[in-house]
Amino acid sequence: MFGFLNINKPVNITSHDVISYLRKITKIKRIGHAGTLDPFACGVLPVAIGNATRLFEYFDDDKEYIAEISFGKNTDTFDTEGQVTEVFDKKISEPEILNILENFQGEIEQIPPIYSAIKVNGKKLYEYAREGKNVELKPRKVTIENLVLKNFNNTEQKAEVIIKCSKGTYIRSLAYDIGKQLNCGAFLSKLTRTQAGNFYIKDSVNLYDIKTIEDVIKNLKEPTLNLPHAEINEIEAKKISMGQFLKNKQNFSDGDIIVLTHNNKMCAIAKIQDNLIKAGKVL
Repeated sequence: MFGFLNINKPVNITSHDVISYLRKITKIKRIGHAGTLDPFACGVLPVAIGNATRLFEYFDDDKEYIAEISFGKNTDTFDTEGQVTEVFDKKISEPEILNILENFQGEIEQIPPIYSAIKVNGKKLYEYAREGKNVELKPRKVTIENLVLKNFNNTEQKAEVIIKCSKGTYIRSLAYDIGKQLNCGAFLSKLTRTQAGNFYIKDSVNLYDIKTIEDVIKNLKEPTLNLPHAEINEIEAKKISMGQFLKNKQNFSDGDIIVLTHNNKMCAIAKIQDNLIKAGKVL
């Protein structure tokens, strides 16, 4: 079995739970996901089955979210699951939020939450946090392509924002940083991922609607990568499978990464070197 599932992950389960659920149904061990979602978050979770797991590095990195940010408090996890660390009396207005959001457009520096899976000296940050140990966190550069206020509830002091961003962006940290600049505290109270690369929530399937292997097959999608494609014949496909090189008949440039297809099905990812097609991953 080879392909991708566009899963709409429910709340209150981990991304690993999704993989375990699908392994039980398919009896296939080689299943993985792209882009972890926190348990309280929901939405698009691309899942690869079989050799498709080898294609994650070629995925588009951009993500889109709808996030609810609650103002007036900080938590130790920067989200609704953490312990409250500060409470603020200050109330904010919609114009203040609109003005602040402009500061987070483009390339910004972001410090990841201490409760995250980033490793420092071989150990995950959340493990340090649970042990009560302090770790020096270094800022990381991320890109916020678009940040739009969808609505604001003045009474509840909650804002709903649409965020289009690069891979590695922590929406929890973004919520915290917005609250810090407004001097009123903030945490992420809801999160829905609406897009991950070429996967969109409108095309996703709810996890628990997949109950049988037939459901998996029905919803399995062929990989689509934004890379140049080259169709090869049966003899060339056999050469590729044996680790041999092909001539660069289509005049791709040296260094190009391309997708090789045979009978319109993906069979390898290759690189152009010295005007030869050299397969890096045979599928």
